[in-house]
Amino acid sequence: MSALLEHVMSPEVRPFAIAAAMIVIVGSIEVISMLVGASLSEMIGTHVDFGHPSDNGVVNAISWINVGGVPLLIFLLLLLGAFSITGFLIQDIARMVAGPLPATVASIGAVVVSVPLVRAASGAIARVIPKDESYAVGLGDLVGRVGEVVVGPLDQGPPGRVSVADIHGNRHFVWAVAAPSSSPLQQGTMVLLVDRAGTRFVAVQAEDELKPPKPSQSS
Repeated sequence: MSALLEHVMSPEVRPFAIAAAMIVIVGSIEVISMLVGASLSEMIGTHVDFGHPSDNGVVNAISWINVGGVPLLIFLLLLLGAFSITGFLIQDIARMVAGPLPATVASIGAVVVSVPLVRAASGAIARVIPKDESYAVGLGDLVGRVGEVVVGPLDQGPPGRVSVADIHGNRHFVWAVAAPSSSPLQQGTMVLLVDRAGTRFVAVQAEDELKPPKPSQSS
């Protein structure tokens, strides 16, 4: 065990070990955030549309690599995973032939190999994701939708979280505060998103006719 740990933490493979550790950390944060009614995917921008040209060069570069337009979190995990695995393989092969390469050289090689791998994996994953699930829905499209307070209460102070479905039925977890004239909205309250400033929504308690019908109980 100590020999394996020493191998993983050796300087020539340290960038790839860090990438692998980041996968574990990001995955753990996503699981924990979902348990408390949030989502790391929403925080880092699943609403970015990778399928259309952008004025942002970084977005265009990601769009070319992320040819399938998968959510940004999945893309980052794919990139980290490909970089880590490829880097370890490069160093293992180099070690068997002559000796480990400098970490910088191995990292460049891992990036060169990882880009086409991630591009192919992105396209494959995109074909599995149902086409009616649009990750390009803008935040503005959620204004006027009814959701549920999942992290609250909502007041005029720090924002809480609201779970709301878009027109395709995809679930989003957005930051929200109560309207200035509203009393605190407790967790579990159905609310109407009436306005938005940046990524923060303004909510009021939903009228009864706007609330989704409760499932009928059979006798």
